[in-house]
Amino acid sequence: MKEIFRQFLLLGLVSFGGPAAHVGYFHRRFVEELKWLDDAEFARLLALTQFLPGPASSQLGFAIGRLRGGVPGAFTAFVAFTLPSFVLMALLGIYAHRLPDALQGGAITGLKWLAVMVVADAVWNMSKRFCTGRLTRVLAVAVAGLLIIGSSLYGQIVALIVAAGLGWCWLRPDTAAPAEGQPVIRRFPLLVLALLAGVAVLAGGRLLGLWNDFFTAGALVFGGGHVVLPLLQELVGPQLSPDAFLTGYAAAQAVPGPMFSLASYLGAVLLPSSPWLGALVATLAIFLPGFLLVLGLMDAWQWLSSRPALAGAVAGINAAVVGLLLAALYQPVFVSAVQGVWDLLVVVAGFWLLRSGKVPLWGMVLGMTGLGVVAGAL
Repeated sequence: MKEIFRQFLLLGLVSFGGPAAHVGYFHRRFVEELKWLDDAEFARLLALTQFLPGPASSQLGFAIGRLRGGVPGAFTAFVAFTLPSFVLMALLGIYAHRLPDALQGGAITGLKWLAVMVVADAVWNMSKRFCTGRLTRVLAVAVAGLLIIGSSLYGQIVALIVAAGLGWCWLRPDTAAPAEGQPVIRRFPLLVLALLAGVAVLAGGRLLGLWNDFFTAGALVFGGGHVVLPLLQELVGPQLSPDAFLTGYAAAQAVPGPMFSLASYLGAVLLPSSPWLGALVATLAIFLPGFLLVLGLMDAWQWLSSRPALAGAVAGINAAVVGLLLAALYQPVFVSAVQGVWDLLVVVAGFWLLRSGKVPLWGMVLGMTGLGVVAGAL
């Protein structure tokens, strides 16, 4: 357990760059250097995390921890990898409002510009990966258009369900024969997931309401990382100003570790009377559904992944996810950040710089924050 904690804590301190970069860090450390698993096992676990809702890179670390040390190893890996970003984002939620107004306003402006660039980059990359055919492209555009016209949490859920049905029928891949036998599904984690979902929905109160919102987001986020933005915007966005919400989202790009640490910031802001408790509850709630699904389905994954119909449903969901993120790019991200020609020019130039790869993401965070402060002072 000590070695698992040490290795994942080191990665949690240096893993900048988002989910795709985390996968590279994990492969280098656990496959090439430590040889805790081989390439085939790593690829199998990576495919599982892409299939399930939840934070994909954190789920991959969770699964590696389970292989190495059982269920205690899985949770040790999660705690160690998430701890640095949890602390940093919770501190931001607690102390950001204490900055001088001029500095705070300029920094928020710069971080809102950065949010447009990062989300646009995510849409670009995910569309190239998940929208390769006519039906998937139509699905993405249709979902984006419908949610821009009338965005709601229920609309997002219906869009995912309809996309899964269309994919089930018309996006099945031409694969080899399905694996024989029966899947080994661990029912206890799935039962716990169902019970927690029921308790969160039925119970009331400020703290349980916080749990319910973030648990719902964690259970419905397909694609991880940036895709949590539209769901959290619908669930908790109305309780915050757009500036506060986008400040946390942009800041999550700057810290190492999982992007779902945005929940740590939001939990601290939403429960100002006990910000550390709010950060902890929100963080545990958003991660837990994905981890319970990994525990329940990890051993059955080889059988499940061979079902063409299921693969088609996932392809439909992934296309819809691109549409969700495209709608979020317009509202609230673009609408909140771009108020004039100057803002648009900064965003376009910054997007080109981000795509060029010449400046690391943490450099973009510092640069946009500084530019926003300077622009606010002029």
